[in-house]
Amino acid sequence: MDLPKTLESLHHAYVCSADVGSLVDALEKRGVPRMACPDVYIYECQEFRIDNARELRERAYMNPLVLSRRIFIVSCAGIAVEAQNALLKTLEEPRGDAVFFFLLPSPERLLPTFRSRVQILAHDSVSESTISISEFLKASPDKRITMLEVFTKKKDGEERDFAGITAFLDALERALTSEHDGLHAVYRAKRYMHDKGALIKPLLEQVALLT
Repeated sequence: MDLPKTLESLHHAYVCSADVGSLVDALEKRGVPRMACPDVYIYECQEFRIDNARELRERAYMNPLVLSRRIFIVSCAGIAVEAQNALLKTLEEPRGDAVFFFLLPSPERLLPTFRSRVQILAHDSVSESTISISEFLKASPDKRITMLEVFTKKKDGEERDFAGITAFLDALERALTSEHDGLHAVYRAKRYMHDKGALIKPLLEQVALLT
């Protein structure tokens, strides 16, 4: 992951579309233990709301107990506008020992005032797409749909590879020009794939057909 090499040199706030596991791997290399640590807080939810923001804001003023800094990881499909506004002052004037990571499938949907207070990390600095983007774009629509079966087909009880899907969509987004019609399908997939009951296969098939 494209982060400073030490915990002490980390910026105070980051936004990325990575998954928690990839981030934890990167932080472990910077001295943050993988096991339970009182200075590492992980919030995982569908939508990060105002009550979550208030709790995070209160915890941000607590002193670290083990590490030199406290790590706050927020992994969610989206952050409510009210929650973003509630965190603006905390992100603008953070305590020096607090580090925030907001893991979102679509960081571009954040308020400009929120984005201005954080560093945006490219997802490919965390994990690589399992599909070659150049080969995907050269392939026929039918071939593209077949390539996407690595994400759309899963066995009973198998968890969806959201990290892999996000890495693929991020890489595809960067490869397309701003005028490309397929970008709308990419944005739609990134926006809705984490919704409860979302149909991943149709979303990705639209990406295959329109790009």
